[in-house]
Amino acid sequence: MTESLSPTRVTSPDDAVINPKTGRSASALQGVLMLIGCCLPLLGSVLLAPILPAMSEHFRAVRGVEILVPLVLSTPALFIGVAAPFAGAIADRLGRRRLLIGSLIAYGLFGTAPLFLDSLGTILASRVGVGIAEAGVMTCCTAMLADYFTGARRNRYMSLQTVVMALAATAFFAIGGAVGAGGWRTPFWLYTSSLLLAILVGLFAWQPPITSNPAAGREALPPLPWGRLALQLIVAFLCGISFYAIIVELPFILNALGVKAPAMIGLATAAASLATAIGAISFRWIARLGVALLLPIAFGLSGLGLVTMWWAPGGPTAVIGAAIASAGSGLMFPTLIIWTLARLDIAQRGRATGWWTGAIWLGQFASPLVVAGIAAGIGGLQPALGSLGLLIAAVAVALAVLLTREERGGLVHSAH
Repeated sequence: MTESLSPTRVTSPDDAVINPKTGRSASALQGVLMLIGCCLPLLGSVLLAPILPAMSEHFRAVRGVEILVPLVLSTPALFIGVAAPFAGAIADRLGRRRLLIGSLIAYGLFGTAPLFLDSLGTILASRVGVGIAEAGVMTCCTAMLADYFTGARRNRYMSLQTVVMALAATAFFAIGGAVGAGGWRTPFWLYTSSLLLAILVGLFAWQPPITSNPAAGREALPPLPWGRLALQLIVAFLCGISFYAIIVELPFILNALGVKAPAMIGLATAAASLATAIGAISFRWIARLGVALLLPIAFGLSGLGLVTMWWAPGGPTAVIGAAIASAGSGLMFPTLIIWTLARLDIAQRGRATGWWTGAIWLGQFASPLVVAGIAAGIGGLQPALGSLGLLIAAVAVALAVLLTREERGGLVHSAH
């Protein structure tokens, strides 16, 4: 039996949706639970990065270990991208809350599986399960933030989502290194945190208030506006590529420019991560300017930062460029999700969020491949990042023209 499908938007004066069972509006408790859930996929990437050398040494006798071990890190991202649209469809049909709880439990089970597996092949298979579970977690948490809150409060939580994830990534780098000192398997214990979160979601999260037409069955789900959504997904895919290019390529750029010390490279990466958080925080204060202005600014900053890294004569300039690009990425994420969801019915929002999440994560998975392909074609990593920056800058100009026209026609909602 599916939960409700079409929206009944009962809100309190503080831009929060009211739970019809209790008469209480959504609070910071529900918001914090969803924000924590959004951070879980980072366990599958930055947390495990420090243990890859030890894991490679453990499986050194396995043929192709130099390729297979890095796939432990990147496989979940690929399957988030592939599975998120399906998770969105399930969320709209069955309800966000039950899918979120199921995904959190699956995440904990698949995430801790490497503690007990001795084959690299089976560990990789478990990482596929992690990615599929992460797709459900990310899709539901993002959709429920949009379901629980409206107006300025929704904008605040969407910006906080990026801020919290950026700060969590910085913290997880340090935690992964510290915990990994106990052996390469040890960090996988941290996946049990999702089981605690599943209990908290079960106790304190509730399905947003919607109604259904029982006789309508499958036809009760309104179709997605694909003509518009397709453009938004392409833009989200490019956002994922540009954002992840900084994370992956900055250490290589710094190394090529003479910055060899791991501590200095770590500080530079942290500075870029902090800039992402600053860009996201700024959205809360400038959301009133509207998507038509903010989205081109965000892409423009990202393009400018990448081009700056291209022409950087030394490490400090490269870090400045990375910070500019990262600030643009931080502003991109909340602006993009607001743009994508603003005109959608609640019964469309889960599917749209799933497709959006898939586009972002597929962009991140594709980013190193895209940059490597450009570098092979034009000769060098810095020119490759510069070429990507020029493309992103061109997207900024195209978005400025398109969104300005749509705004004049009343088709673009203000982020405020």
